[in-house]
Amino acid sequence: MRSLHFVLGGARSGKSRHAETLIEAAPAPWHYIATAQAFDDEMRERIAIHRARRKGAVAGPGEVAGAWQTHDAPLDLPGVLQTLPARETVLVDCLTLWLSNLMLNDHALKPAAERLLAALAAREGTTVLVSNEVGFGIVPETPLGRRFRDEAGFLNQKVAAAADSVTLVVAGLPMKVK
Repeated sequence: MRSLHFVLGGARSGKSRHAETLIEAAPAPWHYIATAQAFDDEMRERIAIHRARRKGAVAGPGEVAGAWQTHDAPLDLPGVLQTLPARETVLVDCLTLWLSNLMLNDHALKPAAERLLAALAAREGTTVLVSNEVGFGIVPETPLGRRFRDEAGFLNQKVAAAADSVTLVVAGLPMKVK
C-alpha cells in the first residue's frame, strides 16, 4: 500500500533519525537515497555517521549492510526513485541537499520538482522524505541564500501537499503536522 511521509526539521533536530525509525517499521529491504556529496572531510564524516547509524556501515553506492541499500542521487533523484522496485520501502535524505545541488549546477528547479512529484506518485510502497525547514531563521544575507530559502520553502510546500503525513521534528521530538 502506498504511503508518503514527509519529515521536516532544522539542522541536528533529529529528523533523519526519526525518518529511519519510520522506515524500519516497514518490511525490508529498505532503500536509502542519499543526496549529499562529500566535497570535504567534514561532510565525509557526517555521511559516515549517518551510515553507521543504519544498522551497519554501507561501504559504497548500492552495497547492502543488513536490510539497508544505499543509492546516491545528488542530482537525479527522480531517476533513481524510478529505478527502484515500486513496492519497496524508500528513504530520501534530504531534499534540501538535492535542491542545493541542483541550484549550484544551474538545473531548472520547476521541472526537477515536477519530475520528483511524478516519481513519488508512481511509488506503491512506503516512501519517507527528509527536508530542512529553513524558513524559521533570519533572512539570508546573499541573493543566493535568499533564493535557496525561498525555493526550499516552495519545494517543501509541494511535497507536503502530496504527502499522506507530515512530521516536524524539533529537539528530537516529532510533532505531527498532517
